[in-house]
Amino acid sequence: MSRPPLPPFTRDTAIQKVRMAENAWNSRDADVVTPAYTDDSQWRNRAEFLSGHTDIHAFLTRKWNKELDYRLIKELWAYSGNRIAVRYAYEWRDDSGQWFRSYGNENWEFAEDGRMAKRHASLNDLPISEEDRLFRWPQGPRPDSHPGLSELGL
Repeated sequence: MSRPPLPPFTRDTAIQKVRMAENAWNSRDADVVTPAYTDDSQWRNRAEFLSGHTDIHAFLTRKWNKELDYRLIKELWAYSGNRIAVRYAYEWRDDSGQWFRSYGNENWEFAEDGRMAKRHASLNDLPISEEDRLFRWPQGPRPDSHPGLSELGL
């Protein structure tokens, strides 16, 4: 299964790949997101280590069952060959109604077919008030007119 754009990345194709990942994750659908990774993809997410589609799908399902009203923005940080680094922030609330903004960085490595083979994520959660939320578009992909992280001062 090929997932263009394929490495080696240019600035434009790296930006396209980042936005495609953002849009997929904003679907909050593990069935949509999981195929973007190789069958044996290796992840580190916080202190959790995952390997393969079964682990990734289970992780994403747990994540979106806990992180309600999830909205994500990713931004290209650097790229070279088959690697992309991104920074991101997302907002979500827990089942008690407490809002959070989670800030993170990811390092991605891609297979020749354009699927992600490695994903290393580091992130932190900051409790915020509902009034401090900045990501207020309807559930789903971020509208093209919505500012990105740099424009929001994040």
